[in-house]
Amino acid sequence: MTILGLDLGERRIGVALSDPTGTVAVPLLTISHTAVRRDLAEVAQLAKSRRVERIVVGWPRNMDGTSGPAARKAEAFVRALRGLVDVPVDLWDERLSTAAAERALIEAGARREHRRAVRDRVAAALIVQNYLEARPWERDAPAGATREGI
Repeated sequence: MTILGLDLGERRIGVALSDPTGTVAVPLLTISHTAVRRDLAEVAQLAKSRRVERIVVGWPRNMDGTSGPAARKAEAFVRALRGLVDVPVDLWDERLSTAAAERALIEAGARREHRRAVRDRVAAALIVQNYLEARPWERDAPAGATREGI
């Protein structure tokens, strides 16, 4: 199952993609945010061209689990995206994914300029990877199967 992952930011959207087996997520690209409509169209086109079977959008909830302004923006983005694509679109708790991406890049010795350029797509890869690891039954399931149906 190929999954497209998104890390929505104020200025950029990090994009990642899983391998077809749904085992590993890799950073793909960064979309510069200009207008929500354009962002939605670009994500929908990416999903179609990459033949993804699911989209996972980072859900930046507050540490206490409530939805603040950023989480509500993600929720609105997902509602709009669901109207443009023919695959499931899920929200996935992404608390601290950008901070984790930054730490991973620092540990890898990436220079500040390089970290800034790739941080959002690395965060998207972490979102997808966490999703895959938390839902292993989906990776091995036939298309359209549900947990109850396995």
